[in-house]
Amino acid sequence: MRNVTETVKQLIIINVLFFIGTLIVGDPAYKMLAMFFPENSSFQFWQPISHMFMHGGYMHIFFNMFALYSFGSALESFWGSKKFLFFYISCGLGAAMLHTGINYYYFIDAVNTLEANGFPKSEIVQILNQGKINTQWQELLTASQYENFISAYMGTVVGASGAIYGVIVAFAFMFPNAELALMFIPVPIKAKYFVPGLVLVDLYLGVSGQSIFGGGGIAHFAHVGGALFGFLIMWYWKKNQFNDNRWN
Repeated sequence: MRNVTETVKQLIIINVLFFIGTLIVGDPAYKMLAMFFPENSSFQFWQPISHMFMHGGYMHIFFNMFALYSFGSALESFWGSKKFLFFYISCGLGAAMLHTGINYYYFIDAVNTLEANGFPKSEIVQILNQGKINTQWQELLTASQYENFISAYMGTVVGASGAIYGVIVAFAFMFPNAELALMFIPVPIKAKYFVPGLVLVDLYLGVSGQSIFGGGGIAHFAHVGGALFGFLIMWYWKKNQFNDNRWN
């Protein structure tokens, strides 16, 4: 097994400590450190960072930390700790930005419909911040509108998955022919095929609102956001590297 690099090791330790802490403290820790919708009264300015170190269960943190160890150590070995940490945090923030942007779309879409029917936004936000809903909203919104609206405002985001998706994209960028062996697929798949496929599946699930495992609560657009920011950063670095080393 590859030796774990220093920054990856520290990130794993921090994530595990946060996870143990939340098991001890419980809901107050999630309310403080998970990421809420920015207009929710529980939102705090540090949550776009702190949510990256929170996890919703044992399997959630296990798979994220295993992926961080598996792919992150290879990247840190090539880049060094500062560049890797910058990339990791940037992808996590990118994931939060896209997820929040999609939620804003859902929120504004519903609010526009409700305002057109006599419910001012200030009143809507006041009711939501009390942890309540107006049953009349369900009569005015479609089922999907209502579900997305309430989920966007009331829901929280936790996990390093967005940053991890960026790391996986970077790994495929640097080692496209590396063969990845997956639990449920007996045949190894090259990274250049597996990673785009993985992101496309997340994009489809996010748009369709479906889930492979029949459950909800997965922030698919956060995954896509982390992957997208990872790709853009890698593309920018590769372009600049070419410019720095070209000859006239």
